[in-house]
Amino acid sequence: MSRPFCVQIFVFVFLSVLIHSNAEDHRTSALEWSQWLGPNRDGISPEANLLTEWGVNRPQVLWRSPIGDGFSGISIAKGRGYTMDATDGKEFIYCFDILEGKEIWRFQSDEVYLDSMGGHGPRSTPTVEENMLFTMSAHGKIYALDTKNGKEIWSHDLKRKFGGKTPRWGFSTSPLIEENLVLVEVGGRSHASLVAFDKHSGNIIWESDDSKIGGYSSPIAVTSYDIRQAIFFTGNYLVSVAPTSGKIYWKHPWKTSFDVNASTPIFIPSDKLFISSGYGVGATILQMKLNNESIDVEEVWRSKVMKNQFGTAVLNGDYLFGFDDRILVCINANTGKEMWKQRGYGQGTLILADNHLIILSDKGKLALAEVSSSGFKEKAGMQVLNGTCWTVPTLSGGKLYLRSMSEIVCLKVTNGP
Repeated sequence: MSRPFCVQIFVFVFLSVLIHSNAEDHRTSALEWSQWLGPNRDGISPEANLLTEWGVNRPQVLWRSPIGDGFSGISIAKGRGYTMDATDGKEFIYCFDILEGKEIWRFQSDEVYLDSMGGHGPRSTPTVEENMLFTMSAHGKIYALDTKNGKEIWSHDLKRKFGGKTPRWGFSTSPLIEENLVLVEVGGRSHASLVAFDKHSGNIIWESDDSKIGGYSSPIAVTSYDIRQAIFFTGNYLVSVAPTSGKIYWKHPWKTSFDVNASTPIFIPSDKLFISSGYGVGATILQMKLNNESIDVEEVWRSKVMKNQFGTAVLNGDYLFGFDDRILVCINANTGKEMWKQRGYGQGTLILADNHLIILSDKGKLALAEVSSSGFKEKAGMQVLNGTCWTVPTLSGGKLYLRSMSEIVCLKVTNGP
């Protein structure tokens, strides 16, 4: 083989590896907790080998770090964490190193949102996609930032641009990425309640729906009958639209006091959806049905058995686990029948991993419980935070990230290195 030919092969291989490496650097792993409620927006983690006996071998506190006010969730991607907080009268998007919790960069997103009941600060959870981050201020400004340095790529003031109104407890939705689109609820003027932006440029791709009343929920994307749908839980409807065009497939009315529809819809394959609200409203299972070229929905059951005021339930098989106001309950998803209930966690939050519920009480108690419909069994528990804890846990890489209104704590919760 001639020397020039060998050199050509070497250069080709080198460039191939380099290109592949760079592609990997900009891709967000499906196993990371890079958005609201994890990889599939359902509160379910693929992590395994959880520590289940918290005696000598209990979760280890790797670090603690102070943080400002807010209820924004924690997103993890490529060795970095992202959330939002409020300090010194300003709201920020905040990036930190997951090894030690040290701040990497901070971007001011708005003035602080103040709540007369004490719930100050941002609510939206950042969505990380490739090398971009998307999130929303509590006053309704949406941002796309460069994850490397926090520099702004594009932004919109949703109230000014679409005539939206700040919900009573602030804008709370977390942006949904669907291919090259960013989907958000803006609660805007007629035919602009839901909006899609181009991911890279921020250009408006479509405006849709006239629900007008903004809710607090975050959208999901589902496929049923081979039809892709984006599902939004607004202040007065559950709405299904085509992600690429905004075409409305169906709407189901759902009225709650103060327009607080906050929990995220849960898709039950292959054609059902679960929604729940607090303030005495309750829950329902909706079944989608193909009708020629359109989709209809009808209620399978409706009950006050589970009233999710702000937390989202998790689905395991035929059973849903979530908070009925301040009581943790398990219900049969097919019938709505209550299987068991358990007090002691207040208005807590929970996720599912390795056949266990990971529960964070509203006062900072962390608990691990078996996923079982036959009865509640807490296997372990420990106090990890103080103050109000209304932010859902994040689990990624064997580490559990929890926050209060003043602190983030990172725990090692799996066996092995």
